Amino acid sequence: MAEKKRYNDEELQEFKEIILMKLEKARGDYEILRSSISHEESNDTMDTSPTFKVLEEGATTLSKEEAGRLAQRQHKFIQHLQAALIRIENKTYGVCRETGKLIAKERLMAVPHATLCIEAKNAQK
Repeated sequence: MAEKKRYNDEELQEFKEIILMKLEKARGDYEILRSSISHEESNDTMDTSPTFKVLEEGATTLSKEEAGRLAQRQHKFIQHLQAALIRIENKTYGVCRETGKLIAKERLMAVPHATLCIEAKNAQK
């Protein structure tokens, strides 16, 4: 039997549903992070007494920096998921960009935006 070259339409639809669910959650998480950075609907050091203001400003800066880094990671994740949706539409989803082999279904279930099979990923290290 010949080696499978790509996933069929039914399998691609299954992956698409997984990606869309992850994308919805990722967008929600991104919005939460964005709002925490801009302090929408929350208290800031502006509404505290001057005694605690200096201490809180330092913590707030660190918190904003961390939230900013997390938001950047989340945005990148969203972009990867969107790219995976495009690969599904092009019917190239699940094909390793290094080896041209089919990426294991288990790997795609765990990391639906993967573009490398385990073999190629391990070779990168």
